[in-house]
Amino acid sequence: MTSSIRTRRSRRAALAVALGSVLALTATACGDDGSGSAGQKGNEGSGKGEITFWDNNGGVRTDIWKQIIADFEHKYPDIKVKYVGVPAASAQSKYDTAIQGGGLPDVGGVGTAMLAEVAAQGALEPLDRRLSSSPLGGKLNAKFLESVKAAGGDGKTYTVPTSANNGTLWYRTDLFGAAKLEPPTTWTKFYKAADKLTDKDENAFGYTIRGGEGSIAQALDAMYGQSGITSFWNGDKTTVNDPKNVAALEKYTGLYKKDTPAADVNNDFTKMVAQWDSGTIGMLSHNLGSYTDHEKALKGKFRGIPSPTLDDGTRVQVSNPVDGLALFKSGRNKAAAWKFIEFAASHESNSKWNESAGSVPANKEAAGDAWVRANEPTKLAAEALDGAGTKIVQLPYYLPDWNTISKADNEPNFQKVLLGKMSAKQFLDLLADQLNKAQEDWKKNH
Repeated sequence: MTSSIRTRRSRRAALAVALGSVLALTATACGDDGSGSAGQKGNEGSGKGEITFWDNNGGVRTDIWKQIIADFEHKYPDIKVKYVGVPAASAQSKYDTAIQGGGLPDVGGVGTAMLAEVAAQGALEPLDRRLSSSPLGGKLNAKFLESVKAAGGDGKTYTVPTSANNGTLWYRTDLFGAAKLEPPTTWTKFYKAADKLTDKDENAFGYTIRGGEGSIAQALDAMYGQSGITSFWNGDKTTVNDPKNVAALEKYTGLYKKDTPAADVNNDFTKMVAQWDSGTIGMLSHNLGSYTDHEKALKGKFRGIPSPTLDDGTRVQVSNPVDGLALFKSGRNKAAAWKFIEFAASHESNSKWNESAGSVPANKEAAGDAWVRANEPTKLAAEALDGAGTKIVQLPYYLPDWNTISKADNEPNFQKVLLGKMSAKQFLDLLADQLNKAQEDWKKNH
């Protein structure tokens, strides 16, 4: 384990212990909006007044959240919701800063990818009791609830699931048709199409690979999808550096600059999606959330399918984060904040939000709505998530350091792999070492 990781983990452990005793004594309330610091217990409040809501994907989903907030305020005229849009890339750091220094919201978007980090610091209120007596009881997808409980680290429900995404392979039906290619439903067909659709002289490429922010999850999906390995752990050791995964990553990263643009090494999802929508690139791996962008740009000349299968039809994919709404322990008006969570996760609101995002609704009634059946990418994603032939490799979101290891600690190294400055084996061995030690630390404390 590197000294930086040891230092970060020790600091986080000390913080978690100190929050309850120190911040409760030193932190001051942040006004009538109910915001505060992690150590504050807060209270139920009057069920009226103003609450603060942090959207953990601000900008991308701001408009639909404002519609839902307007609907909520119409139903509950005595409650006002202060909306704060937080860009996805900075959501975790913003929560961490507020936990230490004050200013937490009443309600915030907290998905499984960052749930352990926030819950470990004592910032979230367990919601099991509230859910048991809520109109939401029995109406939320059981698999989504299992995911958020597992991600929290102690089996409690710290966030009400609102949606799930799924890895989607978007491909240009017009380009595939002109090249007389079959849909890229298997990895064999995927690589064949990537080669055939590439014509560098015409600035045409078969695929765009994610080399910038968010690259690790996509690489893991491609690795496990090709290797067929169905578990992230073999005992207490991770399988990320299994020889089959190493070979899969070598093949996948071998696409860079051969069948992909050179600019991909720095592309996050925003740049990657814009490049695909405006160019002559055959395929793009991204989740369901970019559907509306593709529709505006390509006017139906594309299709979205789940990640490719092995040649025998077996589908292996890594788990995708489940998004949700959390109630912060420091809130001074929890009654009003809980009403907002219930409203946002209800049939009508959850359906409206997920239709806008193109995601799979957590509310089971919303998941049965006509738009889901009519939206092929979402319909296929829902079927893939629930399909008997799909094997899900559960990523260890419960590890407090998972988000850091899978992002800041290794995204630069993945770029080195693309550029030929680090081998796939070196990259995966380093990642495995960090994960094994994080798992060992977690087991010692649980």
